Amino acid sequence: MIQGIAASNGIAIARAYQLAAPDLTFEKKKTDNPNQEVERLEKALEISKQELQKIKAHTQKELGDEHAEIFSAHLLVLGDPELINPIKDKINSDNVIAETALDEVANMFIDMFKNMDNEYMRERAADIQDVTKRIMAHLLGASFPDPALIDEEVIVIANDLTPSDTAQLNRQFVKGFATDIGGRTSHSAIMARSLEIPAVVGTKEITSIVNKDDMVIVDGIEGKVIINPSDEELSEYKTKQENFAKQKEEWAKFKDEPTRTSDGEQVELAANIGTPDDVTGVLENGGEGIGLYRTEFLYMGKNELPTEEEQFDAYKSVLEQMGDKPVVVRTLDIGGDKELNYLDLPKELNPFLGFRAIRFCLENEQVFRPQLRALLRASAYGNLKIMFPMIATLEEFRQAKAILTDEKEDLKREGYKVSDKIEVGIMVEIPSTAVIAKAFAKEVDFFSIGTNDLIQYTMAADRMNEQVSYLYQPYNPAILNLINTVIEAAHSEGKWVGMCGEMAGDSIAIPILLGLGLDEFSMSATSILPARTQLSGLSKEKMTSYKEKLLSMGTAEEVVEFVKEKTDQ
Repeated sequence: MIQGIAASNGIAIARAYQLAAPDLTFEKKKTDNPNQEVERLEKALEISKQELQKIKAHTQKELGDEHAEIFSAHLLVLGDPELINPIKDKINSDNVIAETALDEVANMFIDMFKNMDNEYMRERAADIQDVTKRIMAHLLGASFPDPALIDEEVIVIANDLTPSDTAQLNRQFVKGFATDIGGRTSHSAIMARSLEIPAVVGTKEITSIVNKDDMVIVDGIEGKVIINPSDEELSEYKTKQENFAKQKEEWAKFKDEPTRTSDGEQVELAANIGTPDDVTGVLENGGEGIGLYRTEFLYMGKNELPTEEEQFDAYKSVLEQMGDKPVVVRTLDIGGDKELNYLDLPKELNPFLGFRAIRFCLENEQVFRPQLRALLRASAYGNLKIMFPMIATLEEFRQAKAILTDEKEDLKREGYKVSDKIEVGIMVEIPSTAVIAKAFAKEVDFFSIGTNDLIQYTMAADRMNEQVSYLYQPYNPAILNLINTVIEAAHSEGKWVGMCGEMAGDSIAIPILLGLGLDEFSMSATSILPARTQLSGLSKEKMTSYKEKLLSMGTAEEVVEFVKEKTDQ
Protein backbone atom coordinates (compact mmCIF):
# COMPACT_ATOMS: atom_id res chain seq x y z
CA MET A 1 0.00 0.00 0.00
CA ILE A 2 1.27 3.46 -0.95
CA GLN A 3 0.04 6.58 0.83
CA GLY A 4 -0.48 9.74 -1.20
CA ILE A 5 -2.81 12.73 -1.18
CA ALA A 6 -6.53 12.14 -1.73
CA ALA A 7 -7.20 14.38 -4.73
CA SER A 8 -10.58 13.23 -6.04
CA ASN A 9 -13.19 11.17 -4.18
CA GLY A 10 -14.15 7.62 -5.06
CA ILE A 11 -12.77 4.10 -5.35
CA ALA A 12 -11.35 2.79 -8.65
CA ILE A 13 -10.23 -0.77 -9.41
CA ALA A 14 -8.55 -1.64 -12.74
CA ARG A 15 -5.30 -2.61 -14.48
CA ALA A 16 -2.42 -0.13 -14.55
CA TYR A 17 -1.70 1.93 -17.66
CA GLN A 18 1.69 3.65 -17.51
CA LEU A 19 1.62 7.11 -18.99
CA ALA A 20 5.37 7.60 -19.22
CA ALA A 21 7.67 9.03 -21.89
CA PRO A 22 9.30 6.10 -23.74
CA ASP A 23 13.05 5.54 -23.86
CA LEU A 24 14.03 6.76 -27.34
CA THR A 25 17.77 6.09 -27.13
CA PHE A 26 19.28 4.05 -29.96
CA GLU A 27 22.65 3.08 -31.39
CA LYS A 28 23.62 4.83 -34.63
CA LYS A 29 24.36 2.09 -37.17
CA LYS A 30 24.91 1.61 -40.88
CA THR A 31 22.64 -0.62 -42.95
CA ASP A 32 23.23 -2.81 -45.95
CA ASN A 33 19.52 -2.81 -46.78
CA PRO A 34 18.33 0.81 -47.18
CA ASN A 35 15.09 -0.31 -48.87
CA GLN A 36 14.12 -2.20 -45.74
CA GLU A 37 14.84 0.90 -43.62
CA VAL A 38 12.62 3.05 -45.85
CA GLU A 39 9.85 0.45 -45.44
CA ARG A 40 10.29 0.58 -41.63
CA LEU A 41 10.03 4.36 -41.78
CA GLU A 42 6.86 4.26 -43.89
CA LYS A 43 5.28 1.75 -41.52
CA ALA A 44 6.08 3.98 -38.52
CA LEU A 45 4.64 6.98 -40.41
CA GLU A 46 1.42 5.11 -41.16
CA ILE A 47 0.93 3.96 -37.54
CA SER A 48 1.61 7.53 -36.34
CA LYS A 49 -0.91 8.90 -38.85
CA GLN A 50 -3.63 6.48 -37.71
CA GLU A 51 -2.99 7.36 -34.07
CA LEU A 52 -3.09 11.12 -34.68
CA GLN A 53 -6.32 10.85 -36.68
CA LYS A 54 -7.89 8.88 -33.84
CA ILE A 55 -6.67 11.36 -31.22
CA LYS A 56 -7.90 14.30 -33.30
CA ALA A 57 -11.36 12.74 -33.72
CA HIS A 58 -11.58 11.96 -30.00
CA THR A 59 -10.45 15.46 -29.00
CA GLN A 60 -12.88 17.05 -31.45
CA LYS A 61 -15.77 15.05 -30.04
CA GLU A 62 -14.89 15.52 -26.36
CA LEU A 63 -13.41 19.03 -26.30
CA GLY A 64 -14.30 20.71 -29.60
CA ASP A 65 -12.51 21.96 -32.70
CA GLU A 66 -10.13 24.37 -30.98
CA HIS A 67 -8.48 21.63 -28.90
CA ALA A 68 -8.27 19.36 -31.97
CA GLU A 69 -6.31 21.96 -33.96
CA ILE A 70 -2.96 20.94 -32.50
CA PHE A 71 -3.41 17.43 -33.92
CA SER A 72 -4.30 18.86 -37.34
CA ALA A 73 -0.94 20.63 -37.24
CA HIS A 74 0.79 17.37 -36.29
CA LEU A 75 -0.84 15.54 -39.20
CA LEU A 76 0.39 18.23 -41.58
CA VAL A 77 3.96 17.74 -40.32
CA LEU A 78 3.61 13.98 -40.67
CA GLY A 79 2.65 14.27 -44.33
CA ASP A 80 5.08 17.06 -45.27
CA PRO A 81 7.41 15.87 -48.07
CA GLU A 82 9.84 18.66 -47.13
CA LEU A 83 10.51 16.71 -43.92
CA ILE A 84 9.92 13.09 -44.98
CA ASN A 85 11.84 13.05 -48.30
CA PRO A 86 15.16 14.23 -46.77
CA ILE A 87 14.90 11.41 -44.21
CA LYS A 88 14.48 8.83 -47.00
CA ASP A 89 17.28 10.46 -48.99
CA LYS A 90 19.65 10.24 -46.00
CA ILE A 91 18.84 6.53 -45.53
CA ASN A 92 19.64 5.85 -49.18
CA SER A 93 22.69 8.11 -49.57
CA ASP A 94 24.40 7.45 -46.20
CA ASN A 95 23.27 3.82 -45.73
CA VAL A 96 22.07 4.55 -42.20
CA ILE A 97 19.18 3.05 -40.24
CA ALA A 98 15.87 4.92 -40.19
CA GLU A 99 16.35 6.05 -36.58
CA THR A 100 19.62 7.85 -37.43
CA ALA A 101 18.18 9.56 -40.50
CA LEU A 102 15.04 10.67 -38.62
CA ASP A 103 17.04 12.00 -35.68
CA GLU A 104 19.51 14.01 -37.78
CA VAL A 105 16.99 15.49 -40.22
CA ALA A 106 14.44 16.31 -37.48
CA ASN A 107 17.06 18.04 -35.32
CA MET A 108 18.23 20.07 -38.31
CA PHE A 109 14.66 21.32 -38.94
CA ILE A 110 13.95 21.90 -35.24
CA ASP A 111 17.11 24.03 -34.82
CA MET A 112 16.36 25.92 -38.02
CA PHE A 113 12.77 26.78 -37.00
CA LYS A 114 13.72 27.65 -33.40
CA ASN A 115 16.15 30.31 -34.65
CA MET A 116 13.72 32.06 -37.01
CA ASP A 117 12.45 35.57 -36.28
CA ASN A 118 8.89 34.70 -37.25
CA GLU A 119 6.91 33.51 -34.19
CA TYR A 120 4.64 31.25 -36.28
CA MET A 121 7.67 29.47 -37.74
CA ARG A 122 9.20 29.03 -34.27
CA GLU A 123 5.99 27.30 -33.20
CA ARG A 124 6.53 24.70 -35.94
CA ALA A 125 9.64 23.49 -34.09
CA ALA A 126 7.48 22.14 -31.25
CA ASP A 127 5.18 20.36 -33.73
CA ILE A 128 8.13 18.70 -35.48
CA GLN A 129 9.57 17.64 -32.13
CA ASP A 130 6.31 16.04 -30.97
CA VAL A 131 5.64 14.26 -34.25
CA THR A 132 9.17 12.91 -34.71
CA LYS A 133 9.15 11.55 -31.15
CA ARG A 134 6.05 9.56 -32.05
CA ILE A 135 7.64 8.22 -35.26
CA MET A 136 10.84 7.34 -33.37
CA ALA A 137 8.88 5.43 -30.72
CA HIS A 138 7.30 3.26 -33.42
CA LEU A 139 10.65 2.65 -35.14
CA LEU A 140 12.06 1.46 -31.81
CA GLY A 141 9.00 -0.61 -30.96
CA ALA A 142 8.45 1.53 -27.87
CA SER A 143 4.98 2.27 -26.54
CA PHE A 144 4.00 5.90 -27.11
CA PRO A 145 1.36 6.77 -24.51
CA ASP A 146 -1.73 8.68 -25.58
CA PRO A 147 -4.47 9.19 -22.98
CA ALA A 148 -7.04 9.74 -25.76
CA LEU A 149 -6.34 6.29 -27.27
CA ILE A 150 -7.15 4.33 -24.10
CA ASP A 151 -10.00 1.97 -24.98
CA GLU A 152 -10.19 -0.36 -21.98
CA GLU A 153 -10.75 0.13 -18.26
CA VAL A 154 -7.48 1.28 -16.65
CA ILE A 155 -5.88 3.19 -13.80
CA VAL A 156 -3.44 5.73 -15.26
CA ILE A 157 -0.05 5.79 -13.52
CA ALA A 158 2.16 8.82 -14.22
CA ASN A 159 4.81 11.07 -12.72
CA ASP A 160 2.35 13.92 -13.29
CA LEU A 161 -0.48 14.75 -15.65
CA THR A 162 -0.53 17.99 -17.62
CA PRO A 163 -3.89 19.77 -18.05
CA SER A 164 -3.96 18.59 -21.69
CA ASP A 165 -3.25 15.00 -20.62
CA THR A 166 -6.08 15.14 -18.11
CA ALA A 167 -8.42 16.75 -20.64
CA GLN A 168 -7.90 13.77 -22.96
CA LEU A 169 -8.91 11.20 -20.34
CA ASN A 170 -12.08 9.34 -21.27
CA ARG A 171 -14.19 8.68 -18.17
CA GLN A 172 -15.64 5.58 -19.79
CA PHE A 173 -12.25 3.84 -19.69
CA VAL A 174 -10.02 5.77 -17.27
CA LYS A 175 -11.36 4.74 -13.89
CA GLY A 176 -8.78 6.63 -11.82
CA PHE A 177 -5.19 7.84 -11.71
CA ALA A 178 -2.22 8.02 -9.38
CA THR A 179 0.84 10.26 -9.73
CA ASP A 180 4.28 10.72 -8.15
CA ILE A 181 3.90 14.47 -7.68
CA GLY A 182 1.14 17.02 -7.18
CA GLY A 183 -1.28 18.11 -4.47
CA ARG A 184 -5.01 18.67 -4.00
CA THR A 185 -4.71 22.03 -5.75
CA SER A 186 -2.64 20.89 -8.77
CA HIS A 187 -4.44 21.19 -12.10
CA SER A 188 -4.56 17.43 -12.64
CA ALA A 189 -6.33 17.03 -9.27
CA ILE A 190 -8.79 19.82 -10.01
CA MET A 191 -9.64 18.35 -13.42
CA ALA A 192 -9.95 14.85 -11.94
CA ARG A 193 -12.69 16.19 -9.68
CA SER A 194 -14.40 17.83 -12.66
CA LEU A 195 -14.29 14.51 -14.55
CA GLU A 196 -15.38 12.59 -11.41
CA ILE A 197 -12.30 10.34 -11.68
CA PRO A 198 -10.91 9.04 -8.34
CA ALA A 199 -7.31 10.22 -7.97
CA VAL A 200 -4.38 9.99 -5.57
CA VAL A 201 -1.43 12.34 -6.16
CA GLY A 202 1.91 13.06 -4.50
CA THR A 203 2.77 9.37 -3.87
CA LYS A 204 6.46 10.14 -4.65
CA GLU A 205 7.16 6.64 -6.02
CA ILE A 206 4.16 5.13 -7.79
CA THR A 207 5.78 5.03 -11.25
CA SER A 208 8.80 3.11 -9.96
CA ILE A 209 6.69 0.48 -8.18
CA VAL A 210 3.76 -0.23 -10.50
CA ASN A 211 4.28 -2.36 -13.61
CA LYS A 212 2.11 -2.46 -16.72
CA ASP A 213 -1.07 -4.52 -16.21
CA ASP A 214 -0.68 -4.72 -12.41
CA MET A 215 -4.09 -4.70 -10.71
CA VAL A 216 -4.44 -1.39 -8.86
CA ILE A 217 -6.92 0.07 -6.39
CA VAL A 218 -7.07 3.85 -6.10
CA ASP A 219 -8.75 5.02 -2.91
CA GLY A 220 -9.41 8.70 -3.60
CA ILE A 221 -11.18 9.07 -0.24
CA GLU A 222 -8.25 8.17 2.01
CA GLY A 223 -5.38 8.78 -0.45
CA LYS A 224 -4.24 5.16 -0.72
CA VAL A 225 -3.04 3.06 -3.66
CA ILE A 226 -3.01 -0.73 -3.35
CA ILE A 227 -1.00 -2.70 -5.92
CA ASN A 228 -1.95 -6.30 -6.79
CA PRO A 229 -4.45 -6.55 -3.91
CA SER A 230 -5.28 -9.82 -2.19
CA ASP A 231 -8.74 -11.36 -2.66
CA GLU A 232 -9.64 -10.06 0.78
CA GLU A 233 -8.55 -6.49 -0.07
CA LEU A 234 -10.36 -6.66 -3.41
CA SER A 235 -13.57 -7.72 -1.68
CA GLU A 236 -13.17 -4.99 0.97
CA TYR A 237 -12.72 -2.24 -1.64
CA LYS A 238 -15.58 -3.46 -3.82
CA THR A 239 -17.80 -3.04 -0.76
CA LYS A 240 -16.34 0.46 -0.20
CA GLN A 241 -17.08 1.23 -3.87
CA GLU A 242 -20.72 0.16 -3.41
CA ASN A 243 -21.04 2.19 -0.21
CA PHE A 244 -19.65 5.28 -1.94
CA ALA A 245 -22.22 4.81 -4.76
CA LYS A 246 -25.01 4.66 -2.14
CA GLN A 247 -23.63 7.78 -0.48
CA LYS A 248 -23.80 9.57 -3.85
CA GLU A 249 -27.47 8.55 -4.15
CA GLU A 250 -28.15 10.17 -0.75
CA TRP A 251 -26.39 13.35 -1.84
CA ALA A 252 -28.41 13.39 -5.07
CA LYS A 253 -31.61 13.95 -3.05
CA PHE A 254 -30.35 17.51 -2.43
CA LYS A 255 -29.88 18.32 -6.13
CA ASP A 256 -32.88 20.62 -6.57
CA GLU A 257 -32.94 21.94 -3.01
CA PRO A 258 -31.75 25.44 -2.10
CA THR A 259 -28.61 25.57 0.06
CA ARG A 260 -29.94 26.22 3.56
CA THR A 261 -28.45 25.70 6.99
CA SER A 262 -30.36 23.98 9.78
CA ASP A 263 -31.38 27.42 11.13
CA GLY A 264 -32.71 28.57 7.76
CA GLU A 265 -29.81 30.73 6.56
CA GLN A 266 -29.12 30.57 2.82
CA VAL A 267 -25.75 30.55 1.04
CA GLU A 268 -24.85 29.95 -2.60
CA LEU A 269 -23.08 26.82 -3.84
CA ALA A 270 -21.39 27.37 -7.19
CA ALA A 271 -18.91 25.39 -9.31
CA ASN A 272 -15.47 25.92 -10.78
CA ILE A 273 -15.21 25.03 -14.49
CA GLY A 274 -12.58 25.01 -17.23
CA THR A 275 -14.59 24.52 -20.45
CA PRO A 276 -18.19 24.97 -21.69
CA ASP A 277 -18.55 21.16 -21.60
CA ASP A 278 -18.18 21.27 -17.79
CA VAL A 279 -21.51 23.09 -17.43
CA THR A 280 -23.44 19.81 -17.80
CA GLY A 281 -21.77 18.51 -14.64
CA VAL A 282 -22.58 21.74 -12.80
CA LEU A 283 -26.29 21.49 -13.59
CA GLU A 284 -26.41 17.74 -12.91
CA ASN A 285 -24.94 18.40 -9.47
CA GLY A 286 -27.35 21.20 -8.62
CA GLY A 287 -24.93 24.11 -8.96
CA GLU A 288 -26.51 27.50 -8.23
CA GLY A 289 -23.97 29.32 -10.36
CA ILE A 290 -20.42 29.26 -11.64
CA GLY A 291 -18.03 30.88 -9.20
CA LEU A 292 -14.95 30.45 -11.37
CA TYR A 293 -14.66 29.91 -15.12
CA ARG A 294 -10.94 29.34 -15.77
CA THR A 295 -10.59 30.84 -19.24
CA GLU A 296 -6.94 29.79 -19.71
CA PHE A 297 -8.10 26.37 -20.95
CA LEU A 298 -9.29 28.18 -24.09
CA TYR A 299 -5.68 29.18 -24.68
CA MET A 300 -4.02 25.83 -23.92
CA GLY A 301 -3.39 22.92 -26.29
CA LYS A 302 -3.26 25.31 -29.25
CA ASN A 303 -0.63 26.76 -31.56
CA GLU A 304 -1.93 30.32 -31.39
CA LEU A 305 -4.13 32.63 -29.35
CA PRO A 306 -7.89 32.00 -29.60
CA THR A 307 -9.68 34.64 -31.66
CA GLU A 308 -12.23 37.03 -30.20
CA GLU A 309 -14.94 35.06 -32.02
CA GLU A 310 -13.80 31.71 -30.59
CA GLN A 311 -13.83 33.18 -27.11
CA PHE A 312 -17.22 34.82 -27.62
CA ASP A 313 -18.73 31.47 -28.67
CA ALA A 314 -17.33 29.73 -25.56
CA TYR A 315 -18.50 32.42 -23.11
CA LYS A 316 -21.91 32.69 -24.78
CA SER A 317 -22.35 28.92 -24.56
CA VAL A 318 -21.67 28.88 -20.82
CA LEU A 319 -23.94 31.87 -20.12
CA GLU A 320 -26.81 30.47 -22.17
CA GLN A 321 -26.56 27.06 -20.52
CA MET A 322 -26.65 28.66 -17.05
CA GLY A 323 -29.68 30.86 -17.82
CA ASP A 324 -30.13 33.53 -15.15
CA LYS A 325 -27.69 31.88 -12.74
CA PRO A 326 -24.51 33.90 -12.07
CA VAL A 327 -21.35 33.10 -14.02
CA VAL A 328 -18.07 34.52 -12.69
CA VAL A 329 -15.45 34.53 -15.45
CA ARG A 330 -11.79 34.95 -14.51
CA THR A 331 -9.75 36.75 -17.13
CA LEU A 332 -6.63 35.05 -18.50
CA ASP A 333 -4.50 33.61 -15.71
CA ILE A 334 -1.33 32.15 -17.20
CA GLY A 335 2.10 31.85 -15.67
CA GLY A 336 3.15 29.89 -12.60
CA ASP A 337 2.43 26.26 -13.55
CA LYS A 338 0.43 27.20 -16.67
CA GLU A 339 2.54 27.96 -19.73
CA LEU A 340 1.64 28.81 -23.31
CA ASN A 341 4.48 27.78 -25.61
CA TYR A 342 3.39 30.06 -28.44
CA LEU A 343 3.68 33.23 -26.32
CA ASP A 344 7.40 32.71 -25.75
CA LEU A 345 7.23 34.01 -22.17
CA PRO A 346 10.55 34.55 -20.38
CA LYS A 347 11.81 31.71 -18.19
CA GLU A 348 11.64 32.83 -14.56
CA LEU A 349 13.37 31.58 -11.42
CA ASN A 350 10.10 31.91 -9.50
CA PRO A 351 7.19 31.96 -11.95
CA PHE A 352 4.52 31.85 -9.22
CA LEU A 353 5.74 35.27 -8.06
CA GLY A 354 6.53 36.53 -11.53
CA PHE A 355 5.08 37.87 -14.76
CA ARG A 356 1.67 36.20 -14.71
CA ALA A 357 -2.11 36.72 -14.75
CA ILE A 358 -3.15 40.41 -14.63
CA ARG A 359 0.52 41.49 -14.76
CA PHE A 360 0.90 39.82 -18.14
CA CYS A 361 -2.46 41.11 -19.41
CA LEU A 362 -1.81 44.74 -18.52
CA GLU A 363 1.52 44.58 -20.39
CA ASN A 364 -0.04 42.74 -23.36
CA GLU A 365 -3.25 44.58 -24.16
CA GLN A 366 -3.30 42.95 -27.62
CA VAL A 367 -4.08 39.71 -25.76
CA PHE A 368 -6.25 41.23 -23.00
CA ARG A 369 -8.57 43.45 -25.03
CA PRO A 370 -9.95 40.72 -27.37
CA GLN A 371 -10.86 38.65 -24.31
CA LEU A 372 -12.66 41.59 -22.70
CA ARG A 373 -14.51 42.33 -25.94
CA ALA A 374 -15.60 38.69 -26.21
CA LEU A 375 -16.82 38.70 -22.60
CA LEU A 376 -18.71 41.99 -23.00
CA ARG A 377 -20.40 40.78 -26.19
CA ALA A 378 -21.40 37.52 -24.44
CA SER A 379 -22.82 39.44 -21.45
CA ALA A 380 -26.09 39.95 -23.34
CA TYR A 381 -26.78 36.20 -23.07
CA GLY A 382 -26.76 35.66 -19.30
CA ASN A 383 -25.73 36.83 -15.84
CA LEU A 384 -22.04 37.63 -16.32
CA LYS A 385 -19.60 38.75 -13.62
CA ILE A 386 -15.96 39.51 -14.56
CA MET A 387 -13.08 38.84 -12.18
CA PHE A 388 -9.45 39.94 -12.47
CA PRO A 389 -6.84 37.53 -11.04
CA MET A 390 -3.63 38.17 -9.09
CA ILE A 391 -4.50 41.76 -8.19
CA ALA A 392 -1.88 43.11 -5.76
CA THR A 393 -2.59 46.87 -5.85
CA LEU A 394 -5.51 49.21 -6.35
CA GLU A 395 -3.70 50.69 -9.34
CA GLU A 396 -3.79 47.32 -11.12
CA PHE A 397 -7.54 47.00 -10.56
CA ARG A 398 -8.21 50.54 -11.75
CA GLN A 399 -6.08 50.03 -14.86
CA ALA A 400 -7.82 46.75 -15.73
CA LYS A 401 -11.27 48.25 -15.13
CA ALA A 402 -10.40 51.29 -17.29
CA ILE A 403 -9.49 48.99 -20.21
CA LEU A 404 -12.77 47.10 -19.69
CA THR A 405 -14.71 50.40 -19.73
CA ASP A 406 -12.91 51.47 -22.93
CA GLU A 407 -13.88 48.27 -24.70
CA LYS A 408 -17.47 48.49 -23.46
CA GLU A 409 -17.84 52.00 -24.92
CA ASP A 410 -16.24 50.92 -28.21
CA LEU A 411 -18.60 47.94 -28.56
CA LYS A 412 -21.64 50.10 -27.91
CA ARG A 413 -20.46 52.55 -30.59
CA GLU A 414 -20.09 49.57 -32.95
CA GLY A 415 -23.72 48.63 -32.28
CA TYR A 416 -23.21 45.61 -30.03
CA LYS A 417 -25.60 44.91 -27.18
CA VAL A 418 -23.73 44.84 -23.85
CA SER A 419 -25.30 44.21 -20.44
CA ASP A 420 -25.35 47.15 -18.02
CA LYS A 421 -25.47 44.80 -15.01
CA ILE A 422 -21.99 43.25 -15.17
CA GLU A 423 -20.38 43.10 -11.74
CA VAL A 424 -16.59 43.51 -11.75
CA GLY A 425 -14.57 41.96 -8.96
CA ILE A 426 -11.16 40.58 -8.08
CA MET A 427 -9.62 37.38 -6.83
CA VAL A 428 -8.09 37.82 -3.41
CA GLU A 429 -5.03 35.58 -3.55
CA ILE A 430 -2.24 37.93 -2.46
CA PRO A 431 -1.87 38.80 1.25
CA SER A 432 -1.35 42.51 0.48
CA THR A 433 -4.82 42.64 -1.07
CA ALA A 434 -6.42 40.90 1.90
CA VAL A 435 -4.69 43.26 4.35
CA ILE A 436 -6.11 46.40 2.64
CA ALA A 437 -9.42 44.79 1.68
CA LYS A 438 -11.28 47.82 3.11
CA ALA A 439 -9.78 50.05 0.40
CA PHE A 440 -10.57 47.54 -2.35
CA ALA A 441 -14.13 47.00 -1.05
CA LYS A 442 -14.98 50.62 -1.86
CA GLU A 443 -14.21 50.05 -5.56
CA VAL A 444 -14.94 46.40 -6.45
CA ASP A 445 -18.38 44.81 -6.77
CA PHE A 446 -17.29 41.56 -5.13
CA PHE A 447 -14.36 39.52 -3.87
CA SER A 448 -13.60 35.88 -4.62
CA ILE A 449 -10.96 34.41 -2.35
CA GLY A 450 -8.51 32.17 -4.21
CA THR A 451 -7.18 30.11 -1.32
CA ASN A 452 -4.93 27.87 -3.46
CA ASP A 453 -2.54 30.79 -3.97
CA LEU A 454 -3.42 32.81 -0.86
CA ILE A 455 -2.25 29.94 1.35
CA GLN A 456 1.05 29.40 -0.48
CA TYR A 457 1.86 33.11 -0.52
CA THR A 458 0.94 33.63 3.15
CA MET A 459 2.90 30.58 4.32
CA ALA A 460 5.81 31.18 1.85
CA ALA A 461 5.43 27.54 0.75
CA ASP A 462 5.19 26.44 -2.89
CA ARG A 463 2.07 24.26 -3.07
CA MET A 464 3.68 22.09 -5.76
CA ASN A 465 6.73 21.28 -3.60
CA GLU A 466 6.33 18.09 -1.55
CA GLN A 467 9.20 19.12 0.74
CA VAL A 468 7.13 21.96 2.17
CA SER A 469 3.66 20.50 1.66
CA TYR A 470 3.18 20.39 5.46
CA LEU A 471 2.97 24.20 5.33
CA TYR A 472 0.00 24.15 2.98
CA GLN A 473 -2.43 24.70 5.86
CA PRO A 474 -5.94 25.92 4.94
CA TYR A 475 -6.98 25.92 8.62
CA ASN A 476 -4.00 27.88 9.90
CA PRO A 477 -5.31 30.80 12.01
CA ALA A 478 -3.22 33.20 9.86
CA ILE A 479 -5.27 32.16 6.81
CA LEU A 480 -8.56 32.29 8.72
CA ASN A 481 -7.79 35.81 9.95
CA LEU A 482 -7.03 37.01 6.41
CA ILE A 483 -10.29 35.49 5.15
CA ASN A 484 -12.18 37.14 8.00
CA THR A 485 -10.59 40.52 7.18
CA VAL A 486 -11.77 40.25 3.57
CA ILE A 487 -15.32 39.20 4.48
CA GLU A 488 -15.74 41.95 7.09
CA ALA A 489 -14.39 44.59 4.69
CA ALA A 490 -16.76 43.53 1.93
CA HIS A 491 -19.83 43.34 4.16
CA SER A 492 -19.09 46.79 5.60
CA GLU A 493 -19.52 48.14 2.05
CA GLY A 494 -22.53 45.94 1.21
CA LYS A 495 -20.50 43.73 -1.15
CA TRP A 496 -20.56 39.92 -1.35
CA VAL A 497 -17.67 37.50 -0.94
CA GLY A 498 -17.15 34.13 -2.59
CA MET A 499 -14.37 31.59 -2.39
CA CYS A 500 -13.18 29.69 -5.45
CA GLY A 501 -10.18 27.92 -3.96
CA GLU A 502 -10.33 24.24 -3.08
CA MET A 503 -10.88 25.16 0.57
CA ALA A 504 -14.49 26.09 -0.29
CA GLY A 505 -15.42 22.44 -0.77
CA ASP A 506 -13.44 21.10 2.21
CA SER A 507 -15.60 19.44 4.88
CA ILE A 508 -13.52 20.84 7.77
CA ALA A 509 -13.39 24.34 6.26
CA ILE A 510 -17.11 24.61 5.39
CA PRO A 511 -18.33 25.07 9.01
CA ILE A 512 -15.56 27.62 9.65
CA LEU A 513 -16.35 29.61 6.48
CA LEU A 514 -20.07 29.55 7.31
CA GLY A 515 -19.27 31.06 10.71
CA LEU A 516 -17.03 33.71 9.13
CA GLY A 517 -19.95 34.79 6.92
CA LEU A 518 -18.86 33.60 3.45
CA ASP A 519 -21.68 34.26 0.94
CA GLU A 520 -20.72 31.97 -1.94
CA PHE A 521 -18.82 28.66 -1.90
CA SER A 522 -17.44 27.66 -5.32
CA MET A 523 -15.93 24.21 -5.78
CA SER A 524 -15.59 21.24 -8.13
CA ALA A 525 -19.09 20.31 -9.36
CA THR A 526 -18.84 16.90 -7.72
CA SER A 527 -18.33 18.52 -4.29
CA ILE A 528 -21.59 20.53 -4.43
CA LEU A 529 -24.03 17.87 -3.22
CA PRO A 530 -21.82 16.65 -0.34
CA ALA A 531 -21.36 20.30 0.70
CA ARG A 532 -25.12 21.03 0.49
CA THR A 533 -25.84 17.93 2.58
CA GLN A 534 -23.28 19.04 5.18
CA LEU A 535 -24.55 22.64 5.31
CA SER A 536 -28.13 21.43 5.85
CA GLY A 537 -26.98 19.99 9.19
CA LEU A 538 -25.05 23.06 10.35
CA SER A 539 -26.38 26.04 12.30
CA LYS A 540 -24.97 29.34 11.07
CA GLU A 541 -25.73 31.03 14.38
CA LYS A 542 -23.86 28.31 16.26
CA MET A 543 -20.82 28.40 13.93
CA THR A 544 -20.73 32.22 14.12
CA SER A 545 -20.57 31.98 17.91
CA TYR A 546 -17.27 30.05 17.56
CA LYS A 547 -15.69 32.69 15.30
CA GLU A 548 -13.61 34.60 17.85
CA LYS A 549 -12.41 31.38 19.47
CA LEU A 550 -11.22 29.97 16.11
CA LEU A 551 -9.50 33.22 15.08
CA SER A 552 -7.57 33.36 18.36
CA MET A 553 -6.16 29.83 18.12
CA GLY A 554 -2.45 29.22 17.53
CA THR A 555 -2.25 26.21 15.22
CA ALA A 556 -4.10 24.50 12.39
CA GLU A 557 -4.27 21.30 14.48
CA GLU A 558 -6.15 23.13 17.26
CA VAL A 559 -8.62 24.48 14.70
CA VAL A 560 -9.27 21.02 13.21
CA GLU A 561 -9.78 19.40 16.62
CA PHE A 562 -12.19 22.15 17.68
CA VAL A 563 -14.26 21.92 14.46
CA LYS A 564 -14.46 18.13 14.66
CA GLU A 565 -15.57 18.31 18.28
CA LYS A 566 -18.26 20.92 17.60
CA THR A 567 -19.62 19.30 14.43
CA ASP A 568 -19.20 15.63 15.42
CA GLN A 569 -17.13 14.89 12.30
